Amino acid sequence: MKKQALISVSDKTGIADFAKGLAEQGYDIISTGGTLRAIQDAGIEAAAVGDVTGFPEMLEGRVKTLHPVIHAGLLAKRDNDEHNQQLSKRDITPIDVVVVNLYPFKQTLDQPDATEEDIIENIDIGGPTMLRAAAKSFRDVTPVVDPDDYNDVLQAIQNDELDLTMRKKLAAKVFRHTAQYDALIAGYFTDDVFPENYTITYEKVQTLRYGENPHQEAGFYKAPIESPMSLASARQLHGKELSYNNIQDANAALGIIAEYDKPAAVAVKHMNPCGIGMAADLNTAFSRAYDADPVSIFGGIVACNRTIDADTAEQLSGIFLEIVIAPAFTEEAFTTLTKKKNIRLLELKMDEATITSHKLTSVNGGVLVQDNDNKEICRNDLSFPTEKKPTEAELDDLLFAWKAVKHVKSNAIVLASDMQTLGVGAGQMNRVGAARIALEQAGDKTKGAALASDAFFPMPDTVEEAAKAGVTAIIQPGGSKRDQDSIDICNQYGIAMVYTGTRHFKH
Repeated sequence: MKKQALISVSDKTGIADFAKGLAEQGYDIISTGGTLRAIQDAGIEAAAVGDVTGFPEMLEGRVKTLHPVIHAGLLAKRDNDEHNQQLSKRDITPIDVVVVNLYPFKQTLDQPDATEEDIIENIDIGGPTMLRAAAKSFRDVTPVVDPDDYNDVLQAIQNDELDLTMRKKLAAKVFRHTAQYDALIAGYFTDDVFPENYTITYEKVQTLRYGENPHQEAGFYKAPIESPMSLASARQLHGKELSYNNIQDANAALGIIAEYDKPAAVAVKHMNPCGIGMAADLNTAFSRAYDADPVSIFGGIVACNRTIDADTAEQLSGIFLEIVIAPAFTEEAFTTLTKKKNIRLLELKMDEATITSHKLTSVNGGVLVQDNDNKEICRNDLSFPTEKKPTEAELDDLLFAWKAVKHVKSNAIVLASDMQTLGVGAGQMNRVGAARIALEQAGDKTKGAALASDAFFPMPDTVEEAAKAGVTAIIQPGGSKRDQDSIDICNQYGIAMVYTGTRHFKH
């Protein structure tokens, strides 16, 4: 029996050559609309689907392939006598190869001027239906959804190697493809923040060498709709490929650097900031970030929110760093930094510094979904419970430290002065322990410093430790039953304390 291939594609890349190859292997080709014209314009004989079904395209092309002749030809079991008799009775020829890719729904969503009508019209109905039917019948039908598979499929046909294993692999790709397509459509229509079924989809960026440890396998996936503040959107200019831990740390660095509008630099180690600096120029900002903790920055990740110039590059080149991320690098800076073979340089636009609205955390057998902690605190949000009120300079440092402590693992304490972190206490089991680590790191710089705590003080011991070290201003959420104890200590030592009314737990 003559073999038959149905071809209907939105992306016509390589389709003429593939159709020619199929025709040369004895396939009759049926097609639709623009695909049919492209195939015929290439000098390849092909029939219109309407000629096969005896039913013309209608409703502006909305109905083309939704017909029993097509779907019976796809869904019939070739080893079932009754199915074959039914096909024969109605003069239906089985379809052996289906080549379909779908209307560009995702690409339409990406267009800023796309109207709802544009988006709705790019929801494909017939294409997914044919693909799913072909994939369901993979024992008899070869479903092809990806132009990258054209050569392999054609070669397998030519060599008589198009076996069940290959068709099943192609079927799996079809169902992944249509699942992603439907997930994007569902996302467009869904207004509920937390619907009964949380359907998400990601696209593979790369297979990683390993995960957190060498015995763990890992991969990096991105959201199909590009985000302007995503590592998946970054352009790697130099260095080895990113590792799992690199990506985790770099992502943390991007979250922190997005907090600051003025020239800023952040150094990250194990997803915690070890140094943050802000200044009128990037070179000074990085000097402050480095001086905050010149030990921990070794082997760390640095993110900057301004173009890296020659002077900043000279500072960076004197340190062993895994990654440097910036909106751009001057030619001189790039020349300096690329003298180091393994340093990874990532270019990422930060003029639209936005962080995704939801955060997903996997748990055994499920996933937690929450709003990202994107709440900003300004001066009007603050309250001042102590006798001493902060000076303008202290208030600047308090808000600087508050933005930093938000990104430190709880329990978290950050000390800062003059737009520079001085000490960071991260991930401790009690708050006074985190404070002692931060105070010890800051050393004699604690005198006159500002202290930020990610959550309230359940006891006054943290405040007392800070007071004895010379801290003069504290910012914290407030809300403890024992707030007055901390206020009393502040009043005793002449410390200004500020409440934000918001906590920043980061587990």
